[in-house]
Amino acid sequence: MTLLTSGLGTAPAAEAAPTTFAHPGVLNSRAQLDFVRAKVKAGEQPWKAAYDQMHASRYASLSRTPKPRSVVECGSYSNPNIGCTDEREDAIAAYTLALEWYITQDSRYAAKAVQIMDAWSGTITDHTNSNAPLQSAWSASTWPRAAEIIRYTYTGWASDKVTRFGTMLRNVYLPEVVNGSNSNGNWELSMNEATIGIAVFLNDRTVYDKAVTKFRGRVPAYIYLASDGALPRTAPGSGLNTRDQIVSYWQGQSTFVDGLTQETCRDFTHTGYGLSAIAHVAETSRIQGQDLYPEVADRLRHALGFQAKYELGTAVPSWLCNGSLDKGLGPVTEVGFNALHNRLGYGMDNTQALTEQRRPAGTDNLFTAWETLTHAGNPG
Repeated sequence: MTLLTSGLGTAPAAEAAPTTFAHPGVLNSRAQLDFVRAKVKAGEQPWKAAYDQMHASRYASLSRTPKPRSVVECGSYSNPNIGCTDEREDAIAAYTLALEWYITQDSRYAAKAVQIMDAWSGTITDHTNSNAPLQSAWSASTWPRAAEIIRYTYTGWASDKVTRFGTMLRNVYLPEVVNGSNSNGNWELSMNEATIGIAVFLNDRTVYDKAVTKFRGRVPAYIYLASDGALPRTAPGSGLNTRDQIVSYWQGQSTFVDGLTQETCRDFTHTGYGLSAIAHVAETSRIQGQDLYPEVADRLRHALGFQAKYELGTAVPSWLCNGSLDKGLGPVTEVGFNALHNRLGYGMDNTQALTEQRRPAGTDNLFTAWETLTHAGNPG
């Protein structure tokens, strides 16, 4: 087999992290949260329906009892599942309660979020088994969102517990996610999201820069554009050096078009995880004053539109994934659609149709939650 040299490039050097981090600054800024609160208070749609959906969910319950474990063990597809679901869902609950607090200004919600975060930061020491990196990524994508809102808008979180929570992020989660993964791309993208969120909470410029460098290497290796050449680009250090290796990594797909992802021919659910994480990282970077959206806009808009077209029912051509797609794109389009269409002005008819058809977007019970509420039409 012939070794390939074209299209394999290295990631560009990262720009410096912000000198001073913006807080709250993981996925949601204070201006965005104020926008949401005003819309819900005014009873405007789709925000009011999205808030009602969140408020009625089990994640908003003030009677929730957290279920922390010292060691969370997660195998492939969460088998075994020893604390995996509990950890992810407690993190989503903390984030849900933080949003409830900010929107309602009812301190009971903030106190419950603090209770959940304190329970885990005082207990967990490790993740084990094959899915430890992904489990850590999903949970640590959500924890900083909750913690940023509570830490910077509520006065009742004791400073020693804030410090302990940060220590948990640095010592338990960061080692699992900071160096990325050469598994399917959604792994590294979710790990990347967790890393940048942790960096913001810890005000760690070195970790932030490392996350941005990983992001710039992985996104072009996850979403294909015709400008990449005959074959998709590969992530730095992937070890994919031949056409056969690249085609195999792309689930056997050998015809490449704008917006195809490395996991499209696997299934849309995992593809959605990757696209969601890309949008989340870019959104956080924008809040921090280093807007990565322009760098990924073409790839992300094509990918969202490509997946949305088939999710909406377009017939699958024979050249695409042998004529069969495993659909099921989750509630993952709001953040990217808002940024690319509403802020940057890209036409995104298929993505818009799918997004509006499925409002209000709920949660995947993993790491994506309530994004119609937080990002629909949100100018930030």
